[in-house]
Amino acid sequence: MWYRFCMNHVIKTANTNNDSKIFRNDPGREFSNGPKACLQLQRRFAYVGHAMALVMQKKYGIKDFCGYVELASSLEFLKSQKEINYSRLLYDAELKDGHKTEKLDLDYLKFLEKEYGLPNLWPYIEIDRVIRHGLFLREYPHNASPFTHEEMMRILQSSAKKIIAFLEKESPDFILFSAINGINSLLLFHIAKKKNIKTFFIQTARVGNKYTLTDDYRGLSFIEKTFGDLDAKKISLPNERAQALKFLEEFRKKPVSHSPTQTSQARPVSRSRQFKFLLPHKLFNSVYWLAKNSADYFRYGKKDYYPKPWHWLLDRAKRKIRVLIGFEKFYDELDPKENSAFFPLHFEPEMSISLFAPYYKDQLWLIKQIARSLPINYKLYVKEHPVMFGYRPRSFYRELKKITNVKLLKPTLTSFELLNCAKIVFSISGTAAWEGALLKKPAVIFGDAFFSVLPMVKICRAITDLPYLIKEQLEKFKYDEEALVNLLTAIFGESADMDLIKIWDIEGGANMEGKEKEVSSFVDLLASKLGLNKPF
Repeated sequence: MWYRFCMNHVIKTANTNNDSKIFRNDPGREFSNGPKACLQLQRRFAYVGHAMALVMQKKYGIKDFCGYVELASSLEFLKSQKEINYSRLLYDAELKDGHKTEKLDLDYLKFLEKEYGLPNLWPYIEIDRVIRHGLFLREYPHNASPFTHEEMMRILQSSAKKIIAFLEKESPDFILFSAINGINSLLLFHIAKKKNIKTFFIQTARVGNKYTLTDDYRGLSFIEKTFGDLDAKKISLPNERAQALKFLEEFRKKPVSHSPTQTSQARPVSRSRQFKFLLPHKLFNSVYWLAKNSADYFRYGKKDYYPKPWHWLLDRAKRKIRVLIGFEKFYDELDPKENSAFFPLHFEPEMSISLFAPYYKDQLWLIKQIARSLPINYKLYVKEHPVMFGYRPRSFYRELKKITNVKLLKPTLTSFELLNCAKIVFSISGTAAWEGALLKKPAVIFGDAFFSVLPMVKICRAITDLPYLIKEQLEKFKYDEEALVNLLTAIFGESADMDLIKIWDIEGGANMEGKEKEVSSFVDLLASKLGLNKPF
């Protein structure tokens, strides 16, 4: 049986490679030829990741690279460039396409579940927006998988075999992840962990343009470790503490989102702004994107997940019709005098839900549970995420309005306006609860988030606990300024400035010079975690 062969191979590998595994886990390891790096080059991050590889090579002498690539266009770019020699680029479509000829082996799936289950294999499928929901192929709120249950199992089986073979052959010393958002990236992460390969996940520290690393996606491991040491007075970081106090003072005077591109001011959250694409000077841009989408589909559609041009047009038209009809009849007025709680709707599908809180993906259901758990005289204020304006069907808001103690506020309002009024804030794992803590508000979250270490933030693991958590937060709230300052101090000590949104989303493309400059300090942070403290 295949799974018996694999089990024997695992035991054999564990015995013969025991020294190398211990060597990999040694934080002070000396690399004779430099460590071998593996980069998860998720979609357009491929260009940013390649810039990081260039900095690793130039500043730290790292010469050996391999990677996992999601898009055919990224693969073409990486193969055409001459600066970095990637020993192997594992292509996403090669992994998923294996199911077409893969024979389902239930014994092997049992082996995978035993070795890599979370505790079973469903989380790998649930996180994948295409396999589970058919998204990317169609626009949200489309929710129909193009695959059967058996096909899903064959995709997982095929992907796992190839990722295991890839890691055993390439044997990287560490893997840098940009986003864990699909079946293959989650498999890569946990298989690497099992093989004692160092894993680093890039995460926003939710303070300005600061980004940090974590070796566990359920939190910010290095920040949390430093916070614990500061809290126990084992260490002192006076410079970073001064930065933390300055940030906190300025934030409270004038709160600013750490992600300015996703605010109400930056997004088209009104009918007039949504239809600006019809203006003569913007119409060309709309035609360009239709042409680009069509070209990408006919060029890469059989390899990557690109929507059919007619589906792209149809789904976009449906969204614009929703906006044209409008949502005004659903909106309520803000009343600063009433007792209120605040829950901002989350952007979906996104890691903040699918990875950090997979059992709270149904936001309508969660709002109902929060509403019924509040004191009888409270209103629950709900506001749409600026990026989601026009995407949710009107039926969603109709159901929302059936909850008698819920008010839907206009998306043009800022979260800070609602935080200022609210007695308590709720968030699945998003920024609103973090911003609430910065503004001395009690908060309850439902997913994994680094700021749950703060005493003013409570995490709800079981929904039956929610009414009691709310009661505790409203009646026995204990704000701890010192803990907050320590956490901010840890953030300043364990992060680097990097305008990732600009070089990933806005600029894109293969212009490396600016990207190298932007990622340089972040690569220094990575090098410090690898014990490479002497840049050239």
